[in-house]
Amino acid sequence: MTPVTLTIAGSDSSGGAGIQADLKSFAALGVYGASAITALTAQNTTGVRGIHPVPASFVTAQIDAVFSDLDVGAVKIGMLAQAETIVAIAGALKRWAPRHVVLDPVMVATSGDRLLAAEAVDALKTMLFPLASLITPNLPEAAALLNEPVAASEPDVARQGRQLLAMGCRAVLVKGGHGHGTESIDYLIDGARSIALAAPRIATANTHGTGCSLSSAIAAGLAKGEAMETAVRNAKAWITDAIAAADRFAVGHGHGPVHHFHKYY
Repeated sequence: MTPVTLTIAGSDSSGGAGIQADLKSFAALGVYGASAITALTAQNTTGVRGIHPVPASFVTAQIDAVFSDLDVGAVKIGMLAQAETIVAIAGALKRWAPRHVVLDPVMVATSGDRLLAAEAVDALKTMLFPLASLITPNLPEAAALLNEPVAASEPDVARQGRQLLAMGCRAVLVKGGHGHGTESIDYLIDGARSIALAAPRIATANTHGTGCSLSSAIAAGLAKGEAMETAVRNAKAWITDAIAAADRFAVGHGHGPVHHFHKYY
């Protein structure tokens, strides 16, 4: 059976993040991708110019259409925009009970533009975290979710990860791309342990869509039957190579995209 992953996220008109990055990630890793679009955005590599949420009832219709026909091995959730959408997605996930759910709590774009309404954050934590196999906040997102300062040390990262784990998800990946030093260190935290995953920090401005792509790569691995740690390690290695190859592109005038298909051209 062909592995299938469903992304539930917003559309990026410039193609570097959101639904477009998710589908590229799935394809690059040998997984068939389906999508349910939560919002349309008018954006490019320099910023977000507008957001048009899709009605929650139509988000539900998209999810139901996919699950009623395709054997979905994993779900990736990205930009949600508003609380009504979160309620709709939580209801659909409870009905269809997918084996794996990777939730990227997208709150702010690489450009600094806000992508999740402030009043929707509580709904995200209370309704979707308990349904998630893994959540993948970066350092600023983890801090914002906990109303704390950004973690500046490994013990602080581990502590914040455990606090997020207590909200009901099965595992947390705190991403270290916003940190400092020669290495970018992510921390995979579950009920039993905390694992540090290090990779060289790459000097490039072309980081648009890194978070979307990483979470999608993890979901792709889970859909293929990989264990959580294996899926995270493989996705980390893949996104590191995609960032390292990003400067092969000359796309836009801001934060350009990573190279999803670096293995092929």
